[in-house]
Amino acid sequence: MLVLSRKIGQSIIIGNDIEIKILKIDGGEIKIGIEAPKDVKVLRKELYEELLKENKEAVKFDIKNLPGFFKKK
Repeated sequence: MLVLSRKIGQSIIIGNDIEIKILKIDGGEIKIGIEAPKDVKVLRKELYEELLKENKEAVKFDIKNLPGFFKKK
């Protein structure tokens, strides 16, 4: 993990087209701005983890239900 120190107004560049800028520091909270191409998804980690959890739940399948699934009506 790369660890950097930044002050308000300073930025970090990732690749050629992603910029992370420190906008405000207030106590234990830091406000950042992210400029990235529209095709790059930018999510808070907790939201990303929740989406992964929901996707895993959505694909759970009980094999016991399979025989009745193909019955002709």
